[in-house]
Amino acid sequence: MDHDKADDIGKLVLRLTLGILILFHGMPKLVAGVGGIAAMLEGIGLPTFIAYGVYLGEVLGPALLIIGWYARVGAGLVAINMLFAVGLAHRAEILALGDSGAWALELQGMFLFTAIALLLTGPGRLAINGR
Repeated sequence: MDHDKADDIGKLVLRLTLGILILFHGMPKLVAGVGGIAAMLEGIGLPTFIAYGVYLGEVLGPALLIIGWYARVGAGLVAINMLFAVGLAHRAEILALGDSGAWALELQGMFLFTAIALLLTGPGRLAINGR
């Protein structure tokens, strides 16, 4: 397999993995709403309408990644969403280690830095508007 093809397949795997896994986080919000997030925002003095941004970062962004249409925008939405998630729900764990000795936020970190990598590299040619 030539290098360019392998590169594009690798980007496809990253896009699909990140998009599908983050979309799983967004589906419950489509069903149950964003009341819990709104309450967290209200608790720290931020406007509750910001909670609706979760639909951008956990539904629209992943959908864009999965289909490869404006995937950099989708990756950016996921990255912003993860920064909010860490800042709102996990700020006490930023420097913490889990029970196994690993970083307590390794999953959130993987989502964030994978999104940043896709934002920087683009979706590859196996995308609707791949560049």
